[in-house]
Amino acid sequence: MSKNPEGSSKGSRRLFYVLLPLTLAVVVLVLALQAVGQDGGQESDEGGSNLAGLPVTPDPADPSPAAPSVGASVPLSYFGPFPSEVKKELVGPVELLRSGSIDPRAGTVTLPLYRGQMEDGKNVWYILTDTTDRDNAESLGLNFAGKLLYADVGRATRRAKLQKNGTLTFESGSVDFSPNRRVVPGGVAKPFPPKTAEPGSVGDKNYTPLIRIENAGNHIYNAPVIAFDVDGDDLKFCNRPPNHNVVHDRVVKICPSGDKNGGGTVTLATTPIFSFAKPALYISMDASDPMVATLDNGTHAPALADLPVGGDDSAFSAVERLFVVANGPTGATNPQRQGLSSALTDKGPDEKPLPPLNVIGGIPTVALDYSPMWDLNLGQWTQKAIQMDYRARINDEFQFLDMARRGWITGPDGKRFGSTGIVVNCPIVMRLL
Repeated sequence: MSKNPEGSSKGSRRLFYVLLPLTLAVVVLVLALQAVGQDGGQESDEGGSNLAGLPVTPDPADPSPAAPSVGASVPLSYFGPFPSEVKKELVGPVELLRSGSIDPRAGTVTLPLYRGQMEDGKNVWYILTDTTDRDNAESLGLNFAGKLLYADVGRATRRAKLQKNGTLTFESGSVDFSPNRRVVPGGVAKPFPPKTAEPGSVGDKNYTPLIRIENAGNHIYNAPVIAFDVDGDDLKFCNRPPNHNVVHDRVVKICPSGDKNGGGTVTLATTPIFSFAKPALYISMDASDPMVATLDNGTHAPALADLPVGGDDSAFSAVERLFVVANGPTGATNPQRQGLSSALTDKGPDEKPLPPLNVIGGIPTVALDYSPMWDLNLGQWTQKAIQMDYRARINDEFQFLDMARRGWITGPDGKRFGSTGIVVNCPIVMRLL
């Protein structure tokens, strides 16, 4: 049979008209998917999703919440502002320590650096984070901590006087920043407690970060010391790594303005934590126990041990509770990872130890009982809880307390759960949700 050129041409035209819309539809679909990938999901720094609609895997060390666009059909740019921008008590990020600048992605806070002196003239370099002076807290961007009114007991609070030049003179309390911080984990099966824990900075018996300014309203301030008995020229680590034999171990960058009181700044590494299921950041500055100070990259401040503990939110209590797990789940990429054993063994992509992701009580905007002085409550998952596969990450105080009430969490070695008697100074910096 001979071919019909005219019929073939007509068939080709019919096929062309059928395929053209399909081809255009495919092109449009591909372009649409590419747009979604560019605007909504491929940007892992926004916590988006990929073309398959699955979340981009975040840094396992980062506990910050995912973007609301995950799983949605529109990119993040279509979402309105967080409710916390309208009312800070509602869900969303809130900067609490507003005296400086916070970089939540880097996990740092940059604060004003102050210089004072001892009565013998030695320089004292410090920061301000919390105060009992509500008005000054608002004007300076500090945290208001009414509970600190009850911290002036024993050696827990030292005295300071305001001078004509605007500096503070401290009556007592020195800090030695020369030691090298040293940590050696325990055995493979039980990394906590560590075999060795030597803090990188040690206060004398009178050192405490809490000060009462006698001639300025008798208000109490939280003023952790960053460096001691050095001149401004010794602290110029503006563009190079700091010397932690001279400054606090949490210092990332420090840049004083000569020996003047003010004008300089210090950048500190923060620690991620949870408060009532809300991820947040605080800075671990001091602890009354040397092992805890070591694990927190803080200063051992023995005088803080004079603060009464166990009272939590009762009358005249200066502390709020901090809940720490000794033997939580481990594994750097484990989404349930938590606790001191993990912090001693698990490392992030930068080979730095991962934080324990502790749970704390009230913080500003969430509760009324905030204090930067945390009463450390150490919990341990029981062997039965582990065998029953109940062990998991806890992110809420009452969830933690329920596990203790039911007997799945006890104190160390099966002892009664409660206060360890250790006080940790960790000013809150930011609420992430």
